[in-house]
Amino acid sequence: MKTDSFVARHVGPRGTDVQEMLSTIGVDSMDELIKKTIPNDILLSKGLNLDKAMSEQEYLAHIHELSIRNKLFKNYIGLGYHPTITLGVIQRNILENPGWYTAYTPYQAEIAQGRLEALLNYQTMVVELTGMELANASLLDEGTAAAEAMIMLYNTRSKKQKKNNSMQFFVSNNVLPQTIDVLKTRAAPLCIDLVIGNHEEIEFNEKFFGALVQYPGKNGLVLDYSKFVKSANKKEVRVAVAADLLSLSILIPPGEWGADVVVGTTQRFGISMGYGGPHAAYFATKQTYKRNIPGRIIGVTKDANGNRALRMALQTREQHIKREKATSNICTAQVLLAVMAGMYGVYHGPNGLKYIANKIHQLTYTLHDELTKLGIFQINKTFFDTLNIQISNIQTIKDNAELLHVNFYYTDKKTVSISLNETTTLADINEIVKIIAKSENKIFTEVTSINSQVSIPQNLSRTSKFLENPVFNSYHSETEMMRYIKKLERKDLSLNHSMIPLGSCTMKLNAASEMFPLSWANWTNIHPFVPIEQVEGYQEIFRQLEKDLNEITGFYATSLQPNSGAQGEYTGLLVIKAYHESRGDHHRNICLIPSSAHGTNPASAVMAGMKVVVTKATTEGNIDFEDLKEKALLHKDKLSALMVTYPSTHGVFESGIKEITKLIHDNGGQVYMDGANMNAQVGLTNPATIGADVCHLNLHKTFAIPHGGGGPGVGPICVVEHLAAFLPSNPVISTGGQNPITSVSSAPWGSALVLLISYGYIKMLGANGLKKATENAIMNANYIKKNLEEAYDILYTGENGFCAHEMIVDFRGFKQKGIEVVDIAKRLMDYGYHAPTVSFPVAETLMIEPTESESKSELDNFIAALLCIKTEIDAQDNHDTDSILKNAPHTQQMLTDDSWSFKYSRKQAAFPMESITDNKFWPSVRRVDDAFGDRNLICSCAPIEDYI
Repeated sequence: MKTDSFVARHVGPRGTDVQEMLSTIGVDSMDELIKKTIPNDILLSKGLNLDKAMSEQEYLAHIHELSIRNKLFKNYIGLGYHPTITLGVIQRNILENPGWYTAYTPYQAEIAQGRLEALLNYQTMVVELTGMELANASLLDEGTAAAEAMIMLYNTRSKKQKKNNSMQFFVSNNVLPQTIDVLKTRAAPLCIDLVIGNHEEIEFNEKFFGALVQYPGKNGLVLDYSKFVKSANKKEVRVAVAADLLSLSILIPPGEWGADVVVGTTQRFGISMGYGGPHAAYFATKQTYKRNIPGRIIGVTKDANGNRALRMALQTREQHIKREKATSNICTAQVLLAVMAGMYGVYHGPNGLKYIANKIHQLTYTLHDELTKLGIFQINKTFFDTLNIQISNIQTIKDNAELLHVNFYYTDKKTVSISLNETTTLADINEIVKIIAKSENKIFTEVTSINSQVSIPQNLSRTSKFLENPVFNSYHSETEMMRYIKKLERKDLSLNHSMIPLGSCTMKLNAASEMFPLSWANWTNIHPFVPIEQVEGYQEIFRQLEKDLNEITGFYATSLQPNSGAQGEYTGLLVIKAYHESRGDHHRNICLIPSSAHGTNPASAVMAGMKVVVTKATTEGNIDFEDLKEKALLHKDKLSALMVTYPSTHGVFESGIKEITKLIHDNGGQVYMDGANMNAQVGLTNPATIGADVCHLNLHKTFAIPHGGGGPGVGPICVVEHLAAFLPSNPVISTGGQNPITSVSSAPWGSALVLLISYGYIKMLGANGLKKATENAIMNANYIKKNLEEAYDILYTGENGFCAHEMIVDFRGFKQKGIEVVDIAKRLMDYGYHAPTVSFPVAETLMIEPTESESKSELDNFIAALLCIKTEIDAQDNHDTDSILKNAPHTQQMLTDDSWSFKYSRKQAAFPMESITDNKFWPSVRRVDDAFGDRNLICSCAPIEDYI
């Protein structure tokens, strides 16, 4: 084995295994398998033109050299991003721990109680700091969260407002510029009229349905909005507030002065700036909106024994069930970052958070006091961490600051904004004062102590208590915190235990070498709005990654801004919409979507202002071409786009794909390809070859960014040349095409920090390695299929009987025995496996995707588990409600209980195969009761009274 070859470490099957696996499948070579799986007319005729593959050692040296090209300045820019302290106990035990970062979204609650508890802590922290009643488990960024608040208030307008056509949404001109830009993007397709202005001057009427203000404002001013809220409410206008979460530990929370929604970012809670992300945005609201809130909500329920258990609540709101009628297209959120932010709250507790907030405020007051002594006018009468000062010459202060590697925010030709943060010290205050004194020709006097005076008036000061639950008051030493994190980690099944064969999710290896740079200061401590010349390392990453993704997809240009797959879908559709409108085709609004599509597709299309028309599938699982043709011709004058997943969500390379894309183009539409299944294409075919015009890529699937328990994700879009002009922009840093749409994310390059992972993945695999990874993904799927097809029905294959990188196993026939697919999913936990994707895209099936990273021995073990379960199915009496399948999963508590009333043995329950004995994973709760949790919704930790 070549020990310096990364592909040998990334791909699971060994050289000696491959021929045996191919023989089992029934082919003589990998080349034969690929040619029998992928239609010949879309196979690439030549290899990818990419840089030569690097070894892991070469890559780490390379990425280090690039990191040095980023200049580390002290950043006082603010605008929603601040230097912070990433706590060592959290960095080492969560961020750098595959037990946390390789987990999947916690759909299988029984083997996800650890991160579910961590997310419940996060929700509790958000609820109590904001003074609201309910919070979700994170959103993508502050701009997106504010847009989701606007959409929620729009969707929940009263009958009277709908009758009056109330379409206006007020936005304070003190809201962050990037948030306003995202609001513009989201408002336009729905014909929401944004009214941007001074909150003290706006006069509400029946045409308004909502409003958004910033607290503190973008330039640091803290205002009392209570009268504004009352005047809005009198006109039935509901108010959303974008708030600095850390400030709410000392400022009166918006929930106490009447806010309906509070949104923002938790970046200040120990999450590095990372040149824009990823960070967990928060969204808090009233119980009234529990069925309208976007994103995931973690709730309390009970298990089969009546014990407390956690799970994702109210999932019927979500896109995978409600599709075009969903509350949002949100799929991936920012779970890993939410877990870290919540743990920051756990470690510091209420007193620690107040200490940090007070320290920042006192330093800010000290700076204010010293500048006032110099005769510098400071505009903000009330502030938390940000001063707004008037000076005589912007360029002079900018030059003097940059000489000392300091960045301020220059709001106009005469005004400088300075935001302090958790890392600021008295020495920093002296440096800032010295820069300003020199620039304004004033005499500098050293500051020797921090002024403990507080500038926040009584009516804006927080008096209510928060975070009294024991979890926020128990783990303040590193030893206790380390053990608490480990206790939760042990409850969760991640890739560091076994394969997670989730179809359409691509749970592949997230290599350590790809992850290392995420902890390096020259990548993490960069503000997204620093001057471009300070981030040459990042800019080189973007240039090369865009170039490589263009080559892989066959497209002309790429935008890295979308920070989730669903957001990539939305962006792609907006680019198509902008293209049509540039040609005068404003009427083109019909989006054709196959019935088998992922739920984000119709949800994204509706958000983009399109009308969804669903097309049928054939019994073979392919797009019904005749039905598609009929609808394309029917709507040809209004046809905007077709959304197609390729290979299909049924795991098949449809041979007629080029005929399908030609049909759409012939009728004036554009083809959007969902990149969810790109792991079966890379190096073998590509979206451009099949005739697509735009696709999004899930970098958290195909290109190795870890799922993090439900985020971060990144969903860049790649486009043909005629769509490149419309790629999204940013209001602070120029990005995008020549005629760009407005922002889809808050930061110019979205979640820039984790782009390093995909960059490393491509650089270390190179063209041949990427192709080999795709070939092995297809081989592994067909190997499982061949070994299961005698015991189970396999739905859908290509014309030659092969599947792509995933396949669907049908369990519908077992319903006559009273066995449901969920029973199989829960029983797999006893065998040490996370279930494949349940009931998507076909009800009562499992969709299995092994990825290229799994070895033959792991595949064999998983196959053995499913075959063993088949014998349990055969042995079960009809409608036996007390069988080994119906009681699954089996917990350690059950096995060690003094009584055992089941008709099967303890060994059969917990150790059905010998291979389990030396690596047993125990579910921490029995099967959870979803319905009970939705009927009795509790989405935060118990109040302190429950512990008294």
